[in-house]
Amino acid sequence: MTPIFANLQAVKARIDAAARACGRDPSAVSLLAVAKTWPAECVVEAAAAGQRAFGENYVQEGCDKIDQLRAAGHSDLEWHFIGPLQSNKTRPVAERFDWVHSIDRLKIAQRLSEQRPADLPPLQVCVQVNISGEASKSGCDLDQAADLCRAVAALPNLTLRGLMAIPAPATDETAQREPCRRLRQFYEQLRAEGLALDTLSMGMSHDLEAAVAEGATIVRVGTAIFGARDYSKT
Repeated sequence: MTPIFANLQAVKARIDAAARACGRDPSAVSLLAVAKTWPAECVVEAAAAGQRAFGENYVQEGCDKIDQLRAAGHSDLEWHFIGPLQSNKTRPVAERFDWVHSIDRLKIAQRLSEQRPADLPPLQVCVQVNISGEASKSGCDLDQAADLCRAVAALPNLTLRGLMAIPAPATDETAQREPCRRLRQFYEQLRAEGLALDTLSMGMSHDLEAAVAEGATIVRVGTAIFGARDYSKT
């Protein structure tokens, strides 16, 4: 058993336990393995252990990895872009990725919609909400998010699936759950208003239990699967 295989099993066990602890079906929570800064070989190792959905934060790195793996025959993997996206880098994302979690303004969504190739299915997208109000974090303000969601939902070639957030770090579960709860309540409000949403992308290596308890449907885990990152190699 390789370290990545063992780590994947441990993370899946955490998700299972967290879901059962709050009365949720573990199958309602998907694991997104965040492979940023890790080479394609690590993705192949995780795929051999059964993982199919992978997240990338950096456009060039992610596109290179996707191209390399598809050329090697790994065409069954699902790719999620989860990092900040500049308007001049939307085309390669629209052409290669299956999901984008980090739409924080309408211009980005419009460009993705325009640049999505006609022979591909609609790009699955989430609106990123700066749920903790941190100046250093991407995401639209909560008071602007409803209008953005409605505008994104109306665009062709995109399917609005839900919301994403990166809450401010916290050490105790009560503090971790509070921003996740606010995102879930906003998500439920949008659903009540008629938006057909089914995705809450929240929770990472350190706080996935809190996110699952508050309704996360996708948790984005990197360090607990692949190990600590060395950003000097990026």
